Amino acid sequence: MMLKEHSSGAAALNTAAPAVSLSEIQSVVAARYGIEGTARLLTAERDQNCCIEQGNGNRYVFKISNPSESASVVDFQIAALNHIAGASPDLPIPRVVPTLAGHSCENVTWRDGSITLVRMLSYLDGVQIKETERTPGQRRSMATCLAQLNLALHGFSHSAASHDLLWNVSAAHRLNEQLESVIHPDRRRLAEEFMRRFKQHVLPSLLALRSQVIHNDFHLYNVLVAPEEPDRISGIIDFGDLLYAPLVGEVATAAAFHMAGCADPFEGPAEFVGAYHRTLALTEPEQEIVTDLMATRHLITALISEWRAARYPHNRDYILRHNPAAWEALAQMAEISRNNARDRLLSEIRNGRNK
Repeated sequence: MMLKEHSSGAAALNTAAPAVSLSEIQSVVAARYGIEGTARLLTAERDQNCCIEQGNGNRYVFKISNPSESASVVDFQIAALNHIAGASPDLPIPRVVPTLAGHSCENVTWRDGSITLVRMLSYLDGVQIKETERTPGQRRSMATCLAQLNLALHGFSHSAASHDLLWNVSAAHRLNEQLESVIHPDRRRLAEEFMRRFKQHVLPSLLALRSQVIHNDFHLYNVLVAPEEPDRISGIIDFGDLLYAPLVGEVATAAAFHMAGCADPFEGPAEFVGAYHRTLALTEPEQEIVTDLMATRHLITALISEWRAARYPHNRDYILRHNPAAWEALAQMAEISRNNARDRLLSEIRNGRNK
């Protein structure tokens, strides 16, 4: 089943990522940036990303945008990085590297005739959190860092900030037709139940919640730590899902990735949400629906990843990296009441540990 391409969000997921040869990339990087180096591919969902390494060890990230990605969205992501760098210079985010002509991004016509936007970012050293042993201290460091990032983005605006993106927990109802593509009957019933919960308990309240530009993809693959200090955040990467949306969706999305790895699936998320709240307090209405939105993140992960894996089998392993955990989390959350799940997620806040 194919998502309707009535929006830029659907189009970006329906359009294959660029596949430019490494030799051609090296030539363009040398010509446009004056950087001679060796390119190697980095994993990505929609764009083609490469690490460019010079002989002296300096490294950069070269990004070739998906052909369906609008120039305004690319400009939005660049502007956000520049804003964060100015508002909170200590946050470990990539810095935008200009071309020799002083541009933050440029169009490139490739040998096959295709035209795409390219940009360069600084390379951040560190180990992806997914490669480390998870600890309460690490989860709390991640949450504090995310809250600081959200504070830095507060007040930032851009004409493309409200662009259409399917990876938006506050718009999960747009994936309703994807329920039909879930073949396994138990999984389909599970997905239908959580879609119903979203429509009934979350959707009616969203307009009354505070919104701002959020990272929207703060998970174990996109946060780096120092190898010798796994509780110290050394990098925040992948701002490709950046958008203007309810702030609580940011917290729920990030907390959802901490359900695995503990005997109690709410232990990690509770530590994360509690630490976030200590730096940037959630309002009462946000606390009321954050658990529902955490489930919604797992729901859209399951629906989008299964569809994209079937469409792009060559990238199946990368696309499905969160899929098993998403279904497991939904099954776990289906076994308890909404109120019980909410109370367990908010245990650190309501027990006063963050006061």
